[in-house]
Amino acid sequence: MANRIILNTVSHHGKGAIAEIPAIAKSKGFKKAFVCTDPDLLKFGVAQKVTGLLDKEGIAYAVFSGIKANPTIENVQEGVEAFKAAQADSIIAIGGGSAMDTAKAIGIIIANPEFADVRSLEGVAPTKNHAVPTIAVPTTAGTAAEVTINYVITDVQKERKFVCVDEHDIPEVAIVDPDMMSTMPKGLTASTGMDALTHAIEGYTTLAAWEMTDMFHLEAIKLIAKHLRGAVENRPEDREGMALAQYVAGMGFSNVGLGIAHSIAHTLGAHYDTPHGVACAMMLPIVMEYNQEYTGEKFREIARAMGVEGVDSMTQDEYRKAAIDAVRQLSVDVGIPTKNEKVREEDLDILAADAYADACRPGNPRDTNVEELKDLYRKIM
Repeated sequence: MANRIILNTVSHHGKGAIAEIPAIAKSKGFKKAFVCTDPDLLKFGVAQKVTGLLDKEGIAYAVFSGIKANPTIENVQEGVEAFKAAQADSIIAIGGGSAMDTAKAIGIIIANPEFADVRSLEGVAPTKNHAVPTIAVPTTAGTAAEVTINYVITDVQKERKFVCVDEHDIPEVAIVDPDMMSTMPKGLTASTGMDALTHAIEGYTTLAAWEMTDMFHLEAIKLIAKHLRGAVENRPEDREGMALAQYVAGMGFSNVGLGIAHSIAHTLGAHYDTPHGVACAMMLPIVMEYNQEYTGEKFREIARAMGVEGVDSMTQDEYRKAAIDAVRQLSVDVGIPTKNEKVREEDLDILAADAYADACRPGNPRDTNVEELKDLYRKIM
C-alpha cells in the first residue's frame, strides 16, 4: 500500500517567531488580512501581539472574534459574511483549535462557495480550490491545527461534532511561538497538552500508522512526557518543548487519523460542552486498556517514550500496564479530572451511536461496537 504525507509549506519555530509575520504577509501580497481569533485572546491582549506588528508595518486587517470554545456552524457562517464584508484577501488565525478550525472552514468556503452549507464539508469533501491564503499562529500547545488537514465543527441543532478532512485547508505558514502560549492558564495548558499526547498515542497505534508517522509520534510522546508538567508551571523551556511537541504530533496524526478516544471526546464536547482536551485525557488510558491486545509491541515503545525504565526486561503484560499507568499518572499530575458527572446512563444510547459514527472510529486498532462503547463511557461516570 502506498502512503501519503501532507505538511504545511513553511513553519517558523521558537521565541519571537511572530516577528516574521509582517514580512511574510508582504511577500505573499496580502492587501487586507482577516484576523480570526477568540474574545479572550482580544480581552487579554494576546492577539494584539500580532495585530500590533501589523499596525507597525501598515498592513490592513479586520478582526473577527465571534468564536466559541467548540466552534459551531453559526460561527463559521458569521465568519464567512464578515470576511466578505471586510473585503479581505487572506487570513491570520490566532488561537487554539477553535479559532484555527473556524478559520479553516471560512477559508475553504470563501474559495469554494459551492460548499456554503457548512454541513457539506463533513468527511472528505471534494473541494477544488485551496483555502484562502492563511498564516496560523497557535496560542495553545495541543491541537496542532496549524499543520493538519483536519478541522472539527459543532452542529448545535443535532448535538454532534463533525470532522472535516481536506488537504486544501492546511495553512501555508505556521508560526509556532511559545511566547504566544505563555498566558495560558494551568488548566488549559494541561488539557491541550493531554490532547497532544492523545494525538501522538492514537496516531502511533492507528491502523494506518507507518514508519514516518511513527517517527513523529514517538518523538512527540517523549517531548510531552518531558515538558508537560513544567509547561503547566509556566517554565519557558517547557513551554517551548510543548509548542514543538504538539506540532510534531500534528505532522503525524493528520496523515494517518486517530481512534475512539477522539470519537468519544467529540461526543462529550457536543453533548456537554466538555473541553476537548479534558475529554481526551479522561478517555486515553481507558481506551489504551481497551486496545492493548491489538497493538503488538507498540506499548513497549510508548512506555519507553513516557520515561519508564527497564522496559526491555518486562513481559508484554508488564510493559503494556506500565505505558497505561504512565499516561494515567501524567494526566493526574497535571490536574485532569477522571470523571465526568454530566454523563448519564439514559444518554448512553445516543452518545455511543454518535461515537460509532464518528470519523475517527474506523482508525482504531480494535474494532468496536455500540455496546462496548457504552461500557467505555461508564468508566468515566
